[in-house]
Amino acid sequence: MSLSESDVKTLEAELSSAIDGADNLDALEDIRVSALGKKGSLSGLMKNLGGMSAEERQVFGPLLNLAKNTIAEQITARKSTLEGAALETRLMSERVDVTLPVSTPPQGRIHPVSQVMDEIAEIFADMNFNVAEGPDIEDDFHNFTALNIPPEHPARQMHDTFYLPENENGERKVLRTHTSPVQIRTMQNQKPPIRIIAPGRTYRSDSDMTHTPMFHQVEGLVIDENATMGHLKGTLEAFVKAFFEVDNVKMRFRPSYFPFTEPSAEVDIGCSFADGEIRIGEGDDWLEILGCGMVNDKVLEHCGLDPKQYQGFAFGCGIDRLAMLKYGAPDLRAFFDSDMRWLKHYGFLPLDMPTIAGGLSS
Repeated sequence: MSLSESDVKTLEAELSSAIDGADNLDALEDIRVSALGKKGSLSGLMKNLGGMSAEERQVFGPLLNLAKNTIAEQITARKSTLEGAALETRLMSERVDVTLPVSTPPQGRIHPVSQVMDEIAEIFADMNFNVAEGPDIEDDFHNFTALNIPPEHPARQMHDTFYLPENENGERKVLRTHTSPVQIRTMQNQKPPIRIIAPGRTYRSDSDMTHTPMFHQVEGLVIDENATMGHLKGTLEAFVKAFFEVDNVKMRFRPSYFPFTEPSAEVDIGCSFADGEIRIGEGDDWLEILGCGMVNDKVLEHCGLDPKQYQGFAFGCGIDRLAMLKYGAPDLRAFFDSDMRWLKHYGFLPLDMPTIAGGLSS
């Protein structure tokens, strides 16, 4: 193959023109491979140097090396230009104008159950109650035995209680059916006087418009040397007035039975049902809201307290039910549907923290 200096200059000029005309990185890469790759045009000419005479190599060697270096530098320069243009295009397409207002408002809302739990905690904190917590998975002693619930009690049956598989000792733990085990753990680990509320999740095998397998309860406990039913009544009356935000409320205590309290009572409050609404504190109707009573002596003994020295009262109610009553939600199952439309209607803004002074639900 005969090679002249003009052939090298012509090839160099053609490659330079192609490099200048490359409008993207892929096209430029194709030119680089076609010129400098193993089978490229310039690489092929370099291979021919071995078959040339010494005089020809002295002429074409420097000429081809110069052309190769020139093309490589032009490719590098063109690549830098194309990369800069691609970055500029990307920056322009992905640019965010931070001076523009947010197109949509924040969507977050406080769930009514969380709101009611905060309201309850605020009310009882004002009465010097502490908030106590305990595990969701409980043993038989804390969930049943210590609360004076006998082995044959219906609450222990599998159709009411979620039991976990047996452990190596043949014992079966349960998902707590109430927050009462928190009272037991508190009495075991804290010396009287005790003033606590125990809000939290509880679990029972039930599901309809007013019951769900997982729900929320709050229970209260006071243990002292001189606690009486009168103190219990005054505490509950103060709670109901503050929670429903009414000045006057009628209350009645109906005798009832709970294994862990004696005497026991269910509490109704006066209300009216008019035009599909429940109005607390007025009218001649009654609405049951909670159960209560004086702590049973056997419960005190299970917790290592002397019933001759200490006595106390306890009460408990469903947080979900309180939320339904106060904020007019007709179906409990909607509380767990994660429907943003429902939450926007019933929910609360994150910064609207309930306070006694500022109003619980304002």
